[in-house]
Amino acid sequence: MNDAPAAVRAPAATTAATPLRLFVTGATGYIGGRLVPRLLAAGHAVVCVARDRRKLAARSWSGAPGVTIVECDVGDEAALARAMQGCDAAYYLIHSMLAAGREFRDHDRRLAAGFAAAAARAGVGRLLYLGGLGELGDGLSEHLASRREVERSLAGAGVPVTVLRAAMILGSGSASFEILRYLVERLPVMVTPRWVTTECQPIAVGDVLDLLVRCLGEPATVGATLDIGGPDVLSYLELMHVMQEELHLRRRWIVPLPVLTPRLSSLWIHLVTPIDHAIARPLAEGLRNRVVCRDDRALRLLPGPRTPVRASIAKALVREREGGLETAWSDAGPIPGDPDWAGGRVFVDRRSCVVAAPREAVFAAIVRIGGGHGYYAADLLWRARGVLDRLFGGPGLRRRRKDPDAVRFGEALDFWRVTAIESGRRLELRAEMKLPGVATLEFELEPVDGADPAGSAGTRLVQTARFRPTGLAGLAYWYAVMPLHAIVFDGMLSGIRRHAERSVSATGSPPALPPPPAPR
Repeated sequence: MNDAPAAVRAPAATTAATPLRLFVTGATGYIGGRLVPRLLAAGHAVVCVARDRRKLAARSWSGAPGVTIVECDVGDEAALARAMQGCDAAYYLIHSMLAAGREFRDHDRRLAAGFAAAAARAGVGRLLYLGGLGELGDGLSEHLASRREVERSLAGAGVPVTVLRAAMILGSGSASFEILRYLVERLPVMVTPRWVTTECQPIAVGDVLDLLVRCLGEPATVGATLDIGGPDVLSYLELMHVMQEELHLRRRWIVPLPVLTPRLSSLWIHLVTPIDHAIARPLAEGLRNRVVCRDDRALRLLPGPRTPVRASIAKALVREREGGLETAWSDAGPIPGDPDWAGGRVFVDRRSCVVAAPREAVFAAIVRIGGGHGYYAADLLWRARGVLDRLFGGPGLRRRRKDPDAVRFGEALDFWRVTAIESGRRLELRAEMKLPGVATLEFELEPVDGADPAGSAGTRLVQTARFRPTGLAGLAYWYAVMPLHAIVFDGMLSGIRRHAERSVSATGSPPALPPPPAPR
């Protein structure tokens, strides 16, 4: 590719009727995964970038006309520039807070600078970024300071950048919303840092998405930095009370203490909520900053009603109860690959049984495990393991599933991550719990003729647990838990078999499975 930058397209004054070709990063994440279908509904073509295309293949919109999925590392500037060719605008919706740990600021700054340079080389007309709302100047938290640095890095290559700065985003499945709901739901009495009196201006996720789409049609937003928020300004203390009322709980008693640091607060959030402490700490630090819109420029350029806090919370709670969430904060987890298994001893525990039910029924039973359904047997042991995992810094059993009866590649289920899925044939889960090694749990299905006395077709279910230990601690762990395998794994196998056979006998036919989406 020629290293000379392409001529940057002039950011045209577009309208909703003007179709654009748009580049979207972060399509596997919380905001990006919801933005793409809205861009498609507005008539635009969308190019989505992902490190592994399988993580997008299960999205309902992945096979829609106008969608192109490009497999690419966002750290590869040359590959990004090639993927952006022909795009009118590009959304930067990446935040590496979890993936990069304490180094997330440097990592984010480098990624943003590379992205901006790639956009300039490809001749992209404008960039759009969802940043963080907050006071300016010194004293910003690491989290908000990083967002400001990303803004500057994106602007460094000369492509106009539209920045929308938001505070807490209220929506089903968002990290901030999960923290708020879990704290209020689980703790009738809370000891909190002093930041509960800090003012904030939350915004509904639907309003954020609407503004990200609508600003494409407003030329005055090109190169602009806009503070966006809902109609309500209130303290976190007041926000907790609104959540308590919408959950129909008794009043929560909240006691602010000056001695609680962000580090202690993040550890407490980790223990009480599903949010990892690596995410909780920068969020907790950010809560000390007042996050309120400094002006009404966003309202003037992009007029329209904004959803009040109470209505936003009520809508999000209904969506969570109904299931089928579009996206969740846990979607953004990394997908490990086969090279992790290279070298070293791998312990294998393989068990199998024959189920008097077709593969569709057995697979439907398998994909119900975890995320609130339990594990068909020894649930007390699973819950105890989840508690220990939280105490040692792992995710535990609190990461909710988006759909009660289906899973997709890359989804988090409790302390597991879906790393392979072939509908009706195979499911692989990789453990994200704190372990002295690497563990996977795999289910494979194959048809068997004459599995019951009536001679009906059945299914052989093979369940395989693998563990590659790290050092002596890993060896000790494997031999310590091995006596429990007969209880846990045999019980799970029998439970899946019983559920599948009951589902067929109750309905007379296996549950229908959706066809696997074809990757583009």
